[in-house]
Amino acid sequence: MTGELKGAETAAFRPGLFDGKTVLVSGATSGIGLAIAQGFAALGAQVIATGSSASKLEGLRADAALEGIRFAQLDVRDNDAIKRFVAKLSVLDVLVNAAGVARPVDEYRDDVFREVIDVNLTAAMRLAMAARDKLEHARGSIVNVASMLSYIADVDVPAYCASKSGILGLTRSLAHAFGPAGVRVNAIAPGYHRTDMTRALWEVPASAEKIAARSALKRWGEVDDLVGATLFLASPASAFITGVTLPVDGGYATGV
Repeated sequence: MTGELKGAETAAFRPGLFDGKTVLVSGATSGIGLAIAQGFAALGAQVIATGSSASKLEGLRADAALEGIRFAQLDVRDNDAIKRFVAKLSVLDVLVNAAGVARPVDEYRDDVFREVIDVNLTAAMRLAMAARDKLEHARGSIVNVASMLSYIADVDVPAYCASKSGILGLTRSLAHAFGPAGVRVNAIAPGYHRTDMTRALWEVPASAEKIAARSALKRWGEVDDLVGATLFLASPASAFITGVTLPVDGGYATGV
């Protein structure tokens, strides 16, 4: 087993649940992706966590608390680089597509719109296709990261909304395309969680309180709240679940 159980989000699972498994998490240098990478490592997986920032990766490699996670640079916009990267892996059991960006207001520009779609949606398809053979050999699984904005609108981020809505359709399609070989494809849909991307909202008391009030649980989510759902969808406990997107938003999307 690699490291100790991370906390409540992993303590509900059997220690060593992912012993001997190899997990690739894209967009894992901060926030949601990093928390998910830590969750898998805490349960014994060999985790490869990718990101695009060399300086950020260097800092993470030096963090003793993250021992057991291998950090690697990967530009998810580069299909050839993805194919080379995945080809070097001897095995792959789980792929988590967590890479994502948002460019509020600027997404109405054509170039920015295309960039966000590329990172948030097309990259998930690239990684899935590059990993398909290895996942089929392992009878493994994919967990994509959608969003509550897959279901509701935010006028400032049209590309983000479109890309995350696209993740729902991609998840369903890949579930049927990969399913005959035993590969399951699911997604989680985070709500308002405290990350760098949402900092401008949760650091302002008025907006933070308004968002918490709409949630059924009357609070913001933390990144660790997403770990258990991801582990479940990648585990044998969900062996007959595929093509599903699981909201993890504290009831926000169903609120009024």
